[in-house]
Amino acid sequence: MMERVGLIVLLAVLLVQTPYFKNLLSQQNNRRKIIPLVIVFGLFAILSNLTGIKITPNNIETSGLLTHIKPTTSIANTRSLAISVSGFVGGPIVGGFVGIIAGLHRVFQGNGGGLFYCFSSPIIGCLAGLSSKYLKHPGSLINPNRGFIAAAILEGIQLLFIAIFTPDGLNLIRIIALPMLILNSVGTFIFISTIHNTLTQEEQARAIQTHDVLSLATKTLPLLRTGLTPQHAQELATIIKRYTKVSAVSITDKKKILAHVGAGIDHHFPTHDVITELSLHVIETGKMAVAHNRQQIGCTHADCPLQAAIVIPLLCKGQILGTLKLYFIDSSQLSYVTEQLAKGLASIFSMQIELGEAQLHTKLLQDAEIKSLQAQINPHFFFNIINTILAIMRFDHQRARDLLLQLTVYFRHNLQSTRETTISISDELEHLHAYLSLTEARFPGRYTIHLNVDDILNQALVPPLCVQILVENAIRHAFGQRKTDNHIYIDIHTQENTLTISVNDNGNGISPERLKQLGHEAVYSEKGTGTALDNLSKRLHILYGEKGQFKAESIQNVGTRFTLNFPLQFAEGSEINATHSNS
Repeated sequence: MMERVGLIVLLAVLLVQTPYFKNLLSQQNNRRKIIPLVIVFGLFAILSNLTGIKITPNNIETSGLLTHIKPTTSIANTRSLAISVSGFVGGPIVGGFVGIIAGLHRVFQGNGGGLFYCFSSPIIGCLAGLSSKYLKHPGSLINPNRGFIAAAILEGIQLLFIAIFTPDGLNLIRIIALPMLILNSVGTFIFISTIHNTLTQEEQARAIQTHDVLSLATKTLPLLRTGLTPQHAQELATIIKRYTKVSAVSITDKKKILAHVGAGIDHHFPTHDVITELSLHVIETGKMAVAHNRQQIGCTHADCPLQAAIVIPLLCKGQILGTLKLYFIDSSQLSYVTEQLAKGLASIFSMQIELGEAQLHTKLLQDAEIKSLQAQINPHFFFNIINTILAIMRFDHQRARDLLLQLTVYFRHNLQSTRETTISISDELEHLHAYLSLTEARFPGRYTIHLNVDDILNQALVPPLCVQILVENAIRHAFGQRKTDNHIYIDIHTQENTLTISVNDNGNGISPERLKQLGHEAVYSEKGTGTALDNLSKRLHILYGEKGQFKAESIQNVGTRFTLNFPLQFAEGSEINATHSNS
């Protein structure tokens, strides 16, 4: 019996070291683990029957596999150990089913004898599962010491069935009771202790990983504040690989690989298109995917060393920005703990990107407020307007008064732009009218403005200053020193629930090199800092995501067109809704 118990314990020690069984043990209250546990412990129970000790009235046989025995023959075995542990680990359902498997196999083994095992074994399994619920702490297994006592009691119940339903049962009990009680209880103690040690190691590994994740979050936060950019992706991937100890880390946007560190760098290199089918699937569905072999990864490179992967979508405000991929050259390294770690990393990174977007939005609003305040006290701007009004006041008091009112409107709207993210088109055009009135006073007849907007769009919402910035940009930069035939065309219309604002001029045009920079970075010039268009483009992206578009087109000596596209929205309380559109 000691040999049999030792064999079962040895197999148990080997079993709990396998990643698959570790994953099963880590999945608390997961119904999907019932069938695998029933299969595993059912095999243990069958093995216990096969390696039992055959006992007859005249002999005890300790060698060979007991595939078939006579109905009147009894065996001493470790079946109760396997059934009890299955209940302790998997609960009454697992214990009950394992008991049924063990009992049916014992009846088959005995050529129809020992039918009572079909009842006693499931009862023991269910009792083990129920006792585990009451004897263990929440979220853990039964204590090995309590498991020892419970196993002894359950073995006693099994022996009671044997004494009642087996011919000459009392004499059989005298022979097998003590060794079966002691050795099955000790075996259960060792089995449960082994599982406890494994779970403790897993908990310690999680604690270390949690510490690493917190350190990782601290180090990556500055890199993600500016979003998912190629400039920081390589450094980010390097940090992740160092802390997670995976074979390779890859970061992509929706189309291209931004960074790849580790195995497979020869063909998973940055700026290359996303090449694995697994990544394309995650980008399309927005759900995490796990590949356990090379075929599931879907890399087309013949010599790719990557054999397993976890691919997690990176999200910002519900929109997919790209993916984080953890690769393994050995599929056995892929575990339940690693999957949970990957999910946690993706959540942290997505949250950091969103926080970065929020910080950027706040910064842009602060910049807008600062520029607005600067405009109010900018001596060049302010004195030019005041001097113009003073000059007009000498011969046209009413016109001077009107210009002062327009100056008030202009500054009021500048302040409004620092408090609100969107305003109505009617408010935006009022601000534009105030600006054009002041400009006309300084440069009479130099610019001709053509405005085309449907009255139905007066309550449509737009980012503050979006039209005024484009018109001001044209006035300051499009015409050079030209004093006549300067036309600016403003067109605001809708199509398929998209609002389009276009401002184009017949000016000198913009060089192709500078045109590529507009809306993507600050373009400095002698007449300003060049941040207005860049600021406007970023605000569109923050407010509307991919649906907010900034486009610049220009032909030198012909003119320039700026186009803004974003979803059509109306102010609350407006009788017009977004289903109205013009083509």
